Amino acid sequence: MKTKLALLFFLAIIGICSAQDAKEAREFFWGAKDEFKKANTIPDKWKNESAVIIHKREHYNYHKFGKSVTYVSGIRKRIMLLDQAAVTEFSQFSYKNKFYSNRAYGYKKGTNYVGVKIIKPSGKEIEIDTDKESKEVDGEKKLAVPNLEIGDIIDYYFYSVEPFKSFFDYTFEAVETPLGDVYPTMDLKITLDTENDFFINFNTYNGAPNLKEIPTKNSGERSYELSKKDIPKNEFPRWFYPLAEMPCYKFQVIFARSGKFEKLADGFLSEKERDIKKTVSKEDIFDYYNKKFVPAGDIGDINDFLKGKTFTSEEDKIREVYYFTRHQFYTRYIEAFVVNEAKIFYPFEYYGNYPIFFNSEVQFVNYFMQFLRKNDISYDVIIATPRYDGSIDDLLIQSNVKKLIRVNTKNPVYLEYFSPYTSADQFNYNIENSKAYVLEVSKGKRITDASTVQLPSSTYQENSVKTKTELTLEDFTGFKAKKLSSYLGHLKDSEQSDRLNFYDYVYEDYKKYATKPLLDYVKNKKKNEQYSNEMKALINKMKDTQKESFEKSIEGELDFLVDDYSFKINNTGRYGKKSSFEMEEEFSIKDNLIKKAGDKYLIELGKLLTSQIEIDQKEKDRKNNIYSVYPRSYENEIILNIPVGYSVSGLEKFNKKVENETGGFTSTAEVKGNQLIVKTYKHYKNYFEPNANWNKMIDFLDAAYQFTQEKVLLKKN
Repeated sequence: MKTKLALLFFLAIIGICSAQDAKEAREFFWGAKDEFKKANTIPDKWKNESAVIIHKREHYNYHKFGKSVTYVSGIRKRIMLLDQAAVTEFSQFSYKNKFYSNRAYGYKKGTNYVGVKIIKPSGKEIEIDTDKESKEVDGEKKLAVPNLEIGDIIDYYFYSVEPFKSFFDYTFEAVETPLGDVYPTMDLKITLDTENDFFINFNTYNGAPNLKEIPTKNSGERSYELSKKDIPKNEFPRWFYPLAEMPCYKFQVIFARSGKFEKLADGFLSEKERDIKKTVSKEDIFDYYNKKFVPAGDIGDINDFLKGKTFTSEEDKIREVYYFTRHQFYTRYIEAFVVNEAKIFYPFEYYGNYPIFFNSEVQFVNYFMQFLRKNDISYDVIIATPRYDGSIDDLLIQSNVKKLIRVNTKNPVYLEYFSPYTSADQFNYNIENSKAYVLEVSKGKRITDASTVQLPSSTYQENSVKTKTELTLEDFTGFKAKKLSSYLGHLKDSEQSDRLNFYDYVYEDYKKYATKPLLDYVKNKKKNEQYSNEMKALINKMKDTQKESFEKSIEGELDFLVDDYSFKINNTGRYGKKSSFEMEEEFSIKDNLIKKAGDKYLIELGKLLTSQIEIDQKEKDRKNNIYSVYPRSYENEIILNIPVGYSVSGLEKFNKKVENETGGFTSTAEVKGNQLIVKTYKHYKNYFEPNANWNKMIDFLDAAYQFTQEKVLLKKN
């Protein structure tokens, strides 16, 4: 009885706290201090927009009490809806009511509070009871907003309370976002509240206003505000990096209970917690990473690998060590993770007491520092930030940093923390062609200085796809197709990640390095047989899923359905930058590309180029610069086996050529013997184009799209 009463009391306390938080959320946004509760007009200049944000408020609060930390975040928008598209967009909300926070230590229950009200043009307010009106669907709350109409104002907020335990230090996720929204904003306010032991990194960019400190009554508490009025809507077109150009802000809060934990914190801290850190200097970079990067690790496995081996150059030796290390400390354990996740058996006991698995960039860098130091090979550590995040000069958030090893051989070799597919000599395309810091290492041991460098670029020839598709007519109702594809560079990276399952590369590594598959460690015959059967069943299931995924992928490329699909991976391309990922696919195309016209047949051959970008009028009026992921090229060959007694015409439309300094599209068509051979080549030359070059890009993009609309005529001789 006492237990039941205690439980009821506990639940009652939880209910009271939850009700208080809900009341606080409502009061915070809609309470007596709400300056916008009567705001219901918009400027004439925005009356033709889809919607106008009358007021937007973002709020962040970081608070501690003993070992408990509470993170509160909220957003409110008051929006006038001016067309049906806006009404449709805001007619339904999806959110999670309860969630478990896994920050720091243990799981604590967090809660989201949602408020929605409608203000009619007459001024009548209708507040929706979100608890009663929402429905639970697949673990989410779905809230339909009834009777929403053009001319209404919708005023809503999301308010999240997330408690957790932190005994030492904790780094909150960064917030990085443009000031503007997809709709124009009349008034924006961002508020940030913290107290002692919370360090703040905050800065604004590209013309955004500065953060201002607001006086508080308590010396241990701090409050900040950023406000801006009359913000035009943001356009977010394709090939654009908003943080590189738009007014924006970035911030991160780091909690550290004492000076000891400040030194361990995962970020660039100001000297005093009261001071906002706005910039990260070369000295900050040096101080932070000088403590992180120290040669460490037992390289005995590498020494064993190198015994008796000779190499044509020091560069080749480095590359082979990289691929071996990738297997020894990474892919060798992936099979175990799969087995464990599938609950076939607990596998890690078979690897000894202290198996080493690399799971971070720092661990990777430190180990390679040790290898290079022991072998008297000169190297540096590179610190870079993605181009989409702005220049390294604006570095503020440590988690944005990418780390590389540059081995200073005759031809420098760049090494990055590996995935199953990474190549030596190639690194993350987001940091190519960017300014970076070089942490210079003295005698292979200590970082002694930091300077800047421009990282190498890759070319459109290096990042390439080549495909060859052979078509054979089947009863003039469809085709049997055979497609060969070859990928290099960053296009290879993305394809490997999408296409390869663990069994495609783990067993390849086992064979290459003569290491034991996991099941070879299981000596009990009965268990080995049981686990083997379960593993085969799992792999067969994964292969079926893989086949379905590939079929959907090619249907997405071609934009129509295919049948009788099969595939074969001919080369994984995992052991060198110049080794291509190669794949062979066969499938049937039914009732899609052939139209009968009397005794003739129209064949929509252009559609086999795969879907191309169609630039509509809105995109043609682009105002932003163009940021491309990387230079790249696509080479295609389509071979149509012409049936006996037939010939083709209409080939002149397949001969196109548009080339300029931004890229190009070229296509040719010719008949050789009984085959029609169509070739295309499309390429993007640069990482960046000024807006003035947009029309030049449109020229070749339009040519490529127009190619997909072309047809050939098949007629009897």
